[in-house]
Amino acid sequence: MHRKLFVVMCAVAACVAVTLSPLPSSSARAAQKKKTPVEEWKAPALPNDKEVVTDTSEDFIKKPATVTLKEGVTVAKTAPTIDFAYFPGQTYAGKPWSCWGESTFTNGKYYASFGDHLAPAGSAYVYEYDPAKKSFRQLADLKKLLAMPDGHYSPAKIHTTLTVGKDGYIYFGTHRGSTTVTTDKYHFEGDWLVRVHPETAKPEVVVRAPVAKHCIPTGFLDPERLIFYGGTAPGVGKDDANGVRFFAYDVKNKKVLCDVVDGPKRAMIFAKSTGRVYYVPASGAGLVRFDPAKPGDPVKVEAGEIDIRAASDETKAGIVYAVSNGQGGREPTLYAFDTKTEKATALGSPLVGGVGYITALKIDPTGRYLYYIPGAHGGADKDGTAVVQYDTKNKTKKVIAFLHPFYKDKYGVAVVGTYSYALSPKGDELYVTWNAARAVAKAWDTCAMTVLRIPKAERKAE
Repeated sequence: MHRKLFVVMCAVAACVAVTLSPLPSSSARAAQKKKTPVEEWKAPALPNDKEVVTDTSEDFIKKPATVTLKEGVTVAKTAPTIDFAYFPGQTYAGKPWSCWGESTFTNGKYYASFGDHLAPAGSAYVYEYDPAKKSFRQLADLKKLLAMPDGHYSPAKIHTTLTVGKDGYIYFGTHRGSTTVTTDKYHFEGDWLVRVHPETAKPEVVVRAPVAKHCIPTGFLDPERLIFYGGTAPGVGKDDANGVRFFAYDVKNKKVLCDVVDGPKRAMIFAKSTGRVYYVPASGAGLVRFDPAKPGDPVKVEAGEIDIRAASDETKAGIVYAVSNGQGGREPTLYAFDTKTEKATALGSPLVGGVGYITALKIDPTGRYLYYIPGAHGGADKDGTAVVQYDTKNKTKKVIAFLHPFYKDKYGVAVVGTYSYALSPKGDELYVTWNAARAVAKAWDTCAMTVLRIPKAERKAE
């Protein structure tokens, strides 16, 4: 009996000795922590390696229980059919992968941009999506095109609109991945204007640094006059009246037509019928106009109350719809700007739920229906990632689809915000480039695309 007890006591002592062995030093623990493997990047993929999936579901028109709609907001009665796909090329970790510039649809195909947001040297891409073939094709890789030396700044975002000129080229400007890298340390001289022709898929630089030492967070091309209009942000300094600039660049004759301080922070109105450009200066000092027929500094316009965070194309009736900034708890306002009278009319709030930041507006070819998606910089899912149709005749708002939590539940990805969408010429399909999240802890980590076919029953003409 005593012998058995002795054996048990020895075994216990051995276990205690192991348990109480000296802990590693703080430096050793730190080294162990550094060696802990991080989660490996996994390229986004759909089930069975499909490139595109297609869904039609009543869940698209079922309001999520967590969403409270504003009074008067309705929900579509007919569910849309939606294609979903991840953009190719996301084969390494971005910081994060993200889209920031407006896309376009032309000649039966959708063109969109996104970037890796890496700094000081990242890259951004332009892709073509062919809905007939349901396939993607890369048109531009900025890092490959610019081929900057090691240690030199390379842009990681395309923040401007992709615009197709009458020459067939798609034009755009580049932008930084971080506010800390556009400095002399990284040999920053200014950002680029770039173009690429869909037929050749060979991008080329139009001009480097149309405004020296400045990035280009907003801009578009006048397709007929081939003038690129941009609003800049200083590489170093504040985005204020002295730092933000407005410029007009003649891409055909390669010359700057205008370059002035107090430019637009993020958006402008373009009147295709006249070629005139309108914007609210960074100082907030009312609306100004640049007229290419009368080159010179922009002049003030007595338009009445208006602010511009996003603007639609001009309708046949000469109306451009604009929306004010809905960030920071501010409630945005929707406006109708008459390009003939140069007067603005407030139309009220565009909100359908609690999310307010809207960075793109798309008007259909009839001028009747305006489309937008609240929650650009993440948070769209709080409103069920609502795709909104605004009836410009009846001044009513209707959610034509809730995309969250459908894609989260079915494919493990939440579409949480977008700066980038385009309508087909008939106004029956809405193409959207999404910032999407596969991990709950992240705002987003990948870029995806949806093609929403708007049911005919939801776009009736009275």
